Amino acid sequence: MLLNPNQVSEKIAAGQNLILAGDESLLKSLPAGNWIGGTIPYFMAAEGGCKRSDLIFATELPKCALGARIEVYQPGKLDHLYSDGATDEVSFIIIPGGSSTHQRFALNAPGYPEFASHPLIGWISGVDLDHLGKVTPKVFAGNATALENAAAVLRLKLPANKFAQINIINLFQQGNGDTITFPAGGFAVTGANINGETSNFSAYLKEKQVDTRLPLVADYAGAMINVSIKSATNEKGEVEFYAPVVPGIEYRIAAPVADYVSSFVAELDRVAPNNVAFSCNCILNYLYSGLEGKTTGGITGPITFGEIAYQLLNQTLAYLTIEDLG
Repeated sequence: MLLNPNQVSEKIAAGQNLILAGDESLLKSLPAGNWIGGTIPYFMAAEGGCKRSDLIFATELPKCALGARIEVYQPGKLDHLYSDGATDEVSFIIIPGGSSTHQRFALNAPGYPEFASHPLIGWISGVDLDHLGKVTPKVFAGNATALENAAAVLRLKLPANKFAQINIINLFQQGNGDTITFPAGGFAVTGANINGETSNFSAYLKEKQVDTRLPLVADYAGAMINVSIKSATNEKGEVEFYAPVVPGIEYRIAAPVADYVSSFVAELDRVAPNNVAFSCNCILNYLYSGLEGKTTGGITGPITFGEIAYQLLNQTLAYLTIEDLG
């Protein structure tokens, strides 16, 4: 829900476990407590998609939790993210967009010890798009200290009769076009192999007149994972991405989605909103699909610079439910 800072402070003082999103100045005004937060002014609220710099989006975590602990991970300690979590915990994480923490996590998370051994969900913090390059995204770990290069993690202990389930909604499927692989991975590339033939990837996108609002999509054993295009060319002639491409993985440009909002709501109809403990949606979905003022089936949360569901994702909605065991 969208709340003013005084309302959020009251919830913190009452000992509630919270995931917060809002303007840096608002988050800095809050008292210490069981919360983590990240900067962003865009939200999917009950009244629809909106941009607000005067309110904080607060996700109240389930009251069935037996406790919470907050941790800060510097870039060099990220490899402990999964191994530090207990099997009866669900971990919420926020990482500042564009930081070396963001890059390290994106590139290396699947190789960390005990990857995906327990639920990890969260998002990449951002800024007002009008302030890109002028202000850096921040995260907060239970107090007013703004962190611009560390991950904030809240680990929630669940009772024995509950378990957490992470899901994503991704409307994109691989299109029927060329098979694209990359000899080198990362957030920016020059060369690509198109149907096995070496090519300059920026030149390929221009020649084919590719709609760069559509992501690259890889099929991971039936799971469609997006890599969104940030820029079709930079001063180095590279194509830049919002998540890293992986060498050897086969990508295709996504098939177009005719009506994003209708398709999105149809997917959400399969989800019971009252059972969703946390959700976040990508800023690219918000922009490209005109979600401002539109509701998304009762699923609310921050609009982010990237989603985390065990690993970094793009152009998805990630959500978590708390289920009864058995």
